[in-house]
Amino acid sequence: DSLRIRRRQASTASLDREGLHPVLARVLGSRGVESLGEIDYALGHLLRPVGLGQLEQAARRIASAVEADEPTLVVGDFDADGATGTAVCVLALRAMGHHDVDFVVPDRFAHGYGLSETLVEDTLRDQRARLLITVDNGVSSVRGTDAAKRAGADVVITDHHLPGEEIPAAHAVVNPNLAGAAFPSKCLAGVGVAFYTMLAVQRQLEAAGWFGSGRRPPKLTDLLDLVALGTVADLVPLDRNNRILVSQGLRRIRAGRCRPGIAALLSLAGRDLGRVTAADLGFSAAPRLNAAGRLDDMRIGINCLLAETEAEARGFATTLHRLNDERRRIQADMEDEALAQVETADSGRRILCLVDDAWHQGVVGLVASRMKEKWHRPSFAFAPEAEGSSVLKGSARSISGFHIRDALAWVDARHPGLIARFGGHAMAAGLTLDRAKLEGFSAAIEACAADLLDPQLLEREIVTDGELGPTDFTVELAGTLRDWGPWGQGFPEALFDGWFSVVDRRAIGVRHSKFRVRAEGGGPDLDALLFNRPLDSVPQAARLRLAYALEINEYMGNITPQLVVRHLLAHA
Repeated sequence: DSLRIRRRQASTASLDREGLHPVLARVLGSRGVESLGEIDYALGHLLRPVGLGQLEQAARRIASAVEADEPTLVVGDFDADGATGTAVCVLALRAMGHHDVDFVVPDRFAHGYGLSETLVEDTLRDQRARLLITVDNGVSSVRGTDAAKRAGADVVITDHHLPGEEIPAAHAVVNPNLAGAAFPSKCLAGVGVAFYTMLAVQRQLEAAGWFGSGRRPPKLTDLLDLVALGTVADLVPLDRNNRILVSQGLRRIRAGRCRPGIAALLSLAGRDLGRVTAADLGFSAAPRLNAAGRLDDMRIGINCLLAETEAEARGFATTLHRLNDERRRIQADMEDEALAQVETADSGRRILCLVDDAWHQGVVGLVASRMKEKWHRPSFAFAPEAEGSSVLKGSARSISGFHIRDALAWVDARHPGLIARFGGHAMAAGLTLDRAKLEGFSAAIEACAADLLDPQLLEREIVTDGELGPTDFTVELAGTLRDWGPWGQGFPEALFDGWFSVVDRRAIGVRHSKFRVRAEGGGPDLDALLFNRPLDSVPQAARLRLAYALEINEYMGNITPQLVVRHLLAHA
């Protein structure tokens, strides 16, 4: 790979005094950590539930529904963030003593995203809900909110997406990104907003004397396993508050105090619950949960999270596991077709716009993500809304420094009517447009990139934490780096680089490669794993420059350090 390598600069003076391993101090310092207090993830450091837009107004309305046992419907979303947030609301409200609470999820194909008019009409025709609570959606649902009000239902919106120019006329909108919202963290996922909303509802009910005489307040922190999963899955930046939420959730999972559904998903993925990391949530549990929303019905995923017994959870998780296998097959075919399109397209484009009539609407986001990673360009992938439809549903993924939702707003302002609907945040967005307007959109988004996208951002850069010394390749350091997480979006895992001499090499199956290497600065011989890169595609070289994570390999009772190669940087 032809890549530019930049090594992070770290200020470690204050951390060095704390007695940390020098490599750990370097890693934390380069991520802006200046004291051990910043990586104390005790629950007591969680930000208070205030300043999230109209949080108090929302809490009062939901609390009154609990007290009156008023028919309440949680309106979820078809991704892992929406599913976990829906489960948090349903479980919290039931635990607070609300007996008449249920959930609904839009059908991706029939209703589209969020609280749409058609979802409201279809749902309220069959249900007698007097209160709708949205999770991970709603801030752009102006018409759906109006439709619900006309049908006699109040709407409380909980969302984290960036609001458009018009805010829905809901009873209350809870969103850290509302103008004037004083909540210090703007990075909450949808499940995080839902969790904070439920905390505020419980506080409201406690103040009203609701608990007592046999009714006990629930321990809402028991839901942090769900909050952790949704937060990691949605790729929101792991600022300190989100790291506390994720760390506390992981702690509960490792202690065996998690929802049976999360345990079943991780178990089917072959993960050891006692050592689960944020990466396991992101790469093992989340894709299985997301598969339901992509290919079938996210109610399967939510029911898995709501399951109270191991046997019930296992049944739902097995279905999700099978759907995920199917999703992988569909995605692989779509990616091959997308790669062929890119290779025949105008190589001078700053933004990729890809479409295929046979593509699956639920998988286009993954294809856009893969194209963005491979070509380091903001990427859009479109599929028909339904077979033969003239309406295209698109998903976009962006690179750091190019705010994709703002780019869509730029296009929308200059070409009104070109995009039917859009929403999202900095790194990911969704949109709907007429097929006849795709060419115009492609030209418009390219013009936006010409105006707003710094050409330097298109140069692929790998940022590392420098080299490891000969004595650093140890199980102890690998464990230390793992345990001082959670690592993730905006707080990346430690990535090192260096030259290695190749002692031995072999294939692992047909897709992966394994090397035996020795660092040129000295140290032990190490296994180095290179995933999704078959051996015949790797240069026959005596020396390799690798960007790698230091991890632990446990095999047949042997525990050794190993390198997991993220990038093959050079060879000689």
